[in-house]
Amino acid sequence: MSEKLNTQLPGQPATVSSAANATGGLDAGNFIDTAIDDELFRFNSDDTPLMQLMLKAKRVKVDSPEVDHYMIDEPVAELTTTEDLDGGTRTQAPLPLDARDQNVPRANTTLLLPDIDGYDAAGERATPGKPLMLFVTGHDTVTNNPVVRAVNGEKENPSDEDCYLPYIPKGTRVVILANSLYETQKEIDPDLVVPQATRIYLQKRGMNQVVSDYFDSQRKRIPFSKAVIAEQAIANFKVRGNRTLWAGRQGKFQVSVPKMGLQHIYTTEGIRWQFRREIQHTAPWTVEAIIGMAKMFFTGEDAPKTALLLAGKNLLEQLQTVDYSNHPEIQLTTRTNSVGWVVTSLHTVFGNIDIKREPTLDRIGWGNSGALIGEDRLVHYVYSAEHSFSDRVEGEEATRSGILIWDALALKGSCHIWIDGETGRNVTSDERILFWDSEDAPAGSEADTNGYYLLRNCPGISEDAMAGQIWRKTGGKWGKVQLG
Repeated sequence: MSEKLNTQLPGQPATVSSAANATGGLDAGNFIDTAIDDELFRFNSDDTPLMQLMLKAKRVKVDSPEVDHYMIDEPVAELTTTEDLDGGTRTQAPLPLDARDQNVPRANTTLLLPDIDGYDAAGERATPGKPLMLFVTGHDTVTNNPVVRAVNGEKENPSDEDCYLPYIPKGTRVVILANSLYETQKEIDPDLVVPQATRIYLQKRGMNQVVSDYFDSQRKRIPFSKAVIAEQAIANFKVRGNRTLWAGRQGKFQVSVPKMGLQHIYTTEGIRWQFRREIQHTAPWTVEAIIGMAKMFFTGEDAPKTALLLAGKNLLEQLQTVDYSNHPEIQLTTRTNSVGWVVTSLHTVFGNIDIKREPTLDRIGWGNSGALIGEDRLVHYVYSAEHSFSDRVEGEEATRSGILIWDALALKGSCHIWIDGETGRNVTSDERILFWDSEDAPAGSEADTNGYYLLRNCPGISEDAMAGQIWRKTGGKWGKVQLG
């Protein structure tokens, strides 16, 4: 908590006179040890966890302050039909998919429909629990949807090779399997993996300090030498930079510089606004909600091996005070993680979550929130490597030194989850999830925009809506969706 003490002089050079002013007007030549606490000037990496993660993340050198960043680095495993497909009389038909998914299943790909029953080998009887499989023969020239035929569909005669396609309703899950080639085939279409690029701006940050020759020459037990002053300046530089890494907003504009003309200024996008998935949870946390969060994180398409939760102080308190007595399999232990932090490790059957307090979230006003991050899925883009400089100030008996860096932090992969315990408003994510602990279906306007992770069976949504699933209403109709 800041007490707003007059211990810093923003924008002022480090001279004996200015330092004396900061201590309440003590005489310039008579500083005493007890007047200043050396610990105030000590740099502490625990104040800037996100920046520490950035410095350990994969470093990518770029040749422009504008970067096309591809967030999704895992192939899509599951698609969903967008319209009904009438069956019974056709052996081949276009499978209706979203426009961005139409080219994902290439010719010769096999597709499994887990919710549609296939038929036995004779094509006479449906086989409950044994799903239908489709084979992609090509793409429709009009709709661009993949044209499919049934592998184990209904037949008129057991000896027929062609099967009839069954009725496939809108919202049916389609799991992508391996391709299947004919006997002499060796050439196939390449897999189409074209993720959507996001433009990332790299922000140039700098720190300067000016030290007068007279100040530098003083040796009268001055407890803050140049090194300590530099340490405090760097600490302040990193704390402010850490806030930018969390909450900065992306921008690009020009300013007029004397003798240099127009120059561009870039501001980078904080990772708070990069999350694709968001859990809105303002109620007290329960073991069931924590397990659901772990399940969403570890079992999506992009399944990381480790999880790090950077949490505000209130969220940290709530997780620590949950009653785990009825769940002995949930364990809280203390350990030192790969970054070198002492963290609280929460063990679940899906994976371990390392919990670390992030003071910056408290300062920004997000003390009830946190970020569940795959720490090995961060990218540190660098346009100009960090470097220091030291120049004599023209016309003055002083030296100017400083640090310059031009970089940005970006999330890689789709596993990351923002936990919003503050606003109740969806401000960023494509997929917003709320925990639902009722047998009645959600109602109201929010029910049309949110996904719901079910903590119990919910017949109000559907007879098939079971605990541990996510359901979302699309076009007025409830449907089950994949975890991530």
